[in-house]
Amino acid sequence: MGMLDAVADRTVRGEPLTTGRLDLLPLRVEHAAEMARVLGDPALHAFIGGAPLTADALRERYARLAAGSPDPAVVWCNRVLGLRGNGPLVGTVQATITPGRDTAELAWVIGTPWQGRGFATEAARAVTTWLAGLPVGRLIAHIHPGHHASAAVAAACGFGPTPHWEDGEVRWERRPAPGPSLTDHA
Repeated sequence: MGMLDAVADRTVRGEPLTTGRLDLLPLRVEHAAEMARVLGDPALHAFIGGAPLTADALRERYARLAAGSPDPAVVWCNRVLGLRGNGPLVGTVQATITPGRDTAELAWVIGTPWQGRGFATEAARAVTTWLAGLPVGRLIAHIHPGHHASAAVAAACGFGPTPHWEDGEVRWERRPAPGPSLTDHA
């Protein structure tokens, strides 16, 4: 099994990820109704764009995401964040892994009622640590320059801003300690 196959197998099959307070659950269509409520505050979309989706629209989107990337060179890791012990869902964390580019792009969103409690940092650290074990050579995140909370999450996970911009957002990067990369194993 090549490294890309191993990444896809571990990602798509949903390797368990947990933190002290969160279960990072592989995204499923069944999460759509609850996540529509979690992501339903229009103010939440000030930095991430768009507008809240209905449960039906989110169900359709989650069906596409859960099916995996249509590009065989890209692996999607989409997780919903649930409070440990069968608690409510509070947000999402995502990683788009492109082994040929030796890169993973991370994103996170926490529902408005659960913001300010460190959940985004906790989830992003868990995924960052998981990705370092694959290994992935470069982690990136795109953050709106006015989104100070998201910048704080990125900084807490070892990311730093770069001079590069994409769609009005600053690219932040984190390079793990030197070691083998995905392309070394392909």
